Amino acid sequence: MSSPSSAFSPISSPEVWPLSARWFLTLGGISACASVVFSAAFAHMPVFSGGVPMAVQTALSQQQFHSLGLLFTGLALRVCGASRWLQAAGWLMFVGLLLFSFNLYARHVFGWDALRALVPWGGAAWILAWLVLAMGLAQGNRVINRLA
Repeated sequence: MSSPSSAFSPISSPEVWPLSARWFLTLGGISACASVVFSAAFAHMPVFSGGVPMAVQTALSQQQFHSLGLLFTGLALRVCGASRWLQAAGWLMFVGLLLFSFNLYARHVFGWDALRALVPWGGAAWILAWLVLAMGLAQGNRVINRLA
């Protein structure tokens, strides 16, 4: 007879988690950490001595929110299985972070304005990510229900 703790070992053991789940959990954790670091750093940067611009505050809050989205996507991949919909949602969230949040940081901190036109594409990536995530979750439920 197995012990109660061994019954949970497949769930708690990261080696049985899909690689994509581990990637999105890692990216979400790093992004969440970076958002806290950026928030603290921006509060003390001389370039923001008059206050952190609203665009940068928006970029920070969106980074924090979509870091949670990446973490959720990683967990959904574990629960629903390796789905192309869920993987696409995670990568779209990551692309949104780069095109929206990090683009705005570069513009306001370094004065680098070369990729300014890509900011709306980052927002569009996030919108699409949430729609694709919903499709993946709906598909995952059907697969789980068929197996039950």
